[in-house]
Amino acid sequence: MPKTQTFYSPATHGFVRVAAATPVVHTADPVANADEHIALIEQAGEQGVDLLVFPELSLSGYAIDDLLMQGALLDEVERQIGRLGEAADAAGLIAVAGAPLRNGDALYNCAVVLGSGGVLGVVPKTYLPNYREYYEKRWFAPAASRSEDAIVLGGETVDFAPGLIFEAANRPGFVFAVEICEDFWAPQPPSTRAALAGARILLNLSASNIVIGKADERALLCASQSARTLSAYVFAASGWGESTTDLAWDGQAMIHEMGACLASGERFSMESHLTVADVDVERIGLDRLRNGTFADCARIEGEPATVVPFEASDAAGAGDLIRPLDRHPFVPDDPARLDQDCYEAFNIQVQGLMRRMKATNGERIVIGVSGGLDSTQALLVACRAFDRLGLPRTGILGYTMPGFATSEGTKSNAWTLMKALGITGAEIDIRPTATTMLEAIGHPFAKGEPVHDITFENVQAGLRTDYLFRLANQNGAFVLGTGDLSELALGWATYGVGDHMSHYNVNGGVAKTLIRHLIRWVADRELVGAEAVPVLRGILDTEISPELVPAKDGQIQSTEGTVGPYALNDFFLFYVTRFGLKPSKVAYLAHQAWKDASRGHWPAGTPEDEKVEYDLATIKGWLRKFLVRFFQTSQFKRSALPNGPKVVTGGSLSPRGDWRAPSDSTARVWLDELEGNVPD
Repeated sequence: MPKTQTFYSPATHGFVRVAAATPVVHTADPVANADEHIALIEQAGEQGVDLLVFPELSLSGYAIDDLLMQGALLDEVERQIGRLGEAADAAGLIAVAGAPLRNGDALYNCAVVLGSGGVLGVVPKTYLPNYREYYEKRWFAPAASRSEDAIVLGGETVDFAPGLIFEAANRPGFVFAVEICEDFWAPQPPSTRAALAGARILLNLSASNIVIGKADERALLCASQSARTLSAYVFAASGWGESTTDLAWDGQAMIHEMGACLASGERFSMESHLTVADVDVERIGLDRLRNGTFADCARIEGEPATVVPFEASDAAGAGDLIRPLDRHPFVPDDPARLDQDCYEAFNIQVQGLMRRMKATNGERIVIGVSGGLDSTQALLVACRAFDRLGLPRTGILGYTMPGFATSEGTKSNAWTLMKALGITGAEIDIRPTATTMLEAIGHPFAKGEPVHDITFENVQAGLRTDYLFRLANQNGAFVLGTGDLSELALGWATYGVGDHMSHYNVNGGVAKTLIRHLIRWVADRELVGAEAVPVLRGILDTEISPELVPAKDGQIQSTEGTVGPYALNDFFLFYVTRFGLKPSKVAYLAHQAWKDASRGHWPAGTPEDEKVEYDLATIKGWLRKFLVRFFQTSQFKRSALPNGPKVVTGGSLSPRGDWRAPSDSTARVWLDELEGNVPD
């Protein structure tokens, strides 16, 4: 198959499309229920679903009480299982339906796994509720009471046991297990051991009548179980049509992945429907790989499991992902979550600085204030820390240090900000000293030649930091760093005596894209005073530039023109460091997130001019540059970082924290993977 076609298929990148089915229930009517199932199976097949789960006892109905003991009904259930198997095979998916099944002289509440031409296996319910409104032990035997690990259905003998592991032989990571309703509420759910045995997708066939507050409880359990077991959890509860003699049903359907809700269905609907999402089984596997506790627990608590192999659909067709995907992994789209993240990030930074000041008995800090994003955020953190420690803001010694390319706009912003915040501000023109140094080393610029090379830039960047350290010595203070996580990833810092170094750096764990929103968040809440709000908004509108090379033809030096858009670089950084994804998958996800500016949600407060889109060629080009900068040329800078707090879930790049790597590595393996698997 051509590379282009496979690249655009979610399955190529380790996604499995799952669905929770909510069929209209026909009380004690297996034929009508099978008709509903088949219609949903066909619909799921048209949507490219790989794995479909129905509610508990979906073929018979759950709330039918003693009708469950009627031979005619049980015979009909078994006949209809054959129809569902044919439908699942024709649709090219795996379907898991609920059914009361006899085995020996006992009746079991079962999940029947159908696909690949028939019944793959049957999972009986482990825990039978027999309290409050439940009395399942009146009809069913628990899984532990079975005398056989096999059952005969449609003339075929298949596995019959809790904890069966179903694994696709042709789709790495497509491994699932099943539990039923009450199993989920047990202190030790069967799905926990199934996950330890290798299942990456956990299914729950549930009846679960609805009472006030129960929907939130189910969602909490789904989220926590998927987070604790590093898995995807698919939950399907009974809905419209179940008997309401004594109970009511809402048909709640949810799909979670490692704690995050990917999809939730309409509750109290009167029509059959599907809740669909793509789950990332490759990401789950990579997270388990790096989580030593999961592996340790599997060794200690895990038990041998029966693995049932099957052939899954190759699912090679191109199509968009069906799952939430933030354009900005460090900046969530949901306004409430963004507010919470900003609150936590800002206070992590503030607390880190407060603790360092207490440890050093410090009452002064020195900071370079450029009028740009990073120094602004660090200064806001400093003001808040001084306020909380009861120290006067005059102890914050801010210096603006104009060089050969400093614009009046940024210098004006720096001074306006320092005055509005009430810190001690000063200005040191570095041009005379820089000229002396350039003359001393024989640089052409000192002779009047317009040579603006890396030496020209770093003489200025180094002098600024040198001044700050000496000013700190002179004033009994320490230097507060301003460089951010994104710059560390790209190596966009002057090493040693440059913006790479400080005594403590509050921004080192914060991505550039998040810093924009943190400043906006502080301004919106006037956390450092109302006077600073106008200048903060002005700084947010300023183009990102190191201002080391004079403007040419009215165009200032652009950071993003050199290293690429920070929106893309932060996207690459998150998925490469947090999950270790291959470059081709990072490119695929970036294209899904950024190919159409009109689709999906943007973080609250995003200006219209930042709502842009990128085609695959652009993404691939900047990703190629990111891989070289991150893996090959910049690690030596990260191996010598000042202290600073970890802030974001994407990890930190501190050599004492999340990321340890050799400084003399090569990017070849990542570049080869990118070129070999991403079309131009």
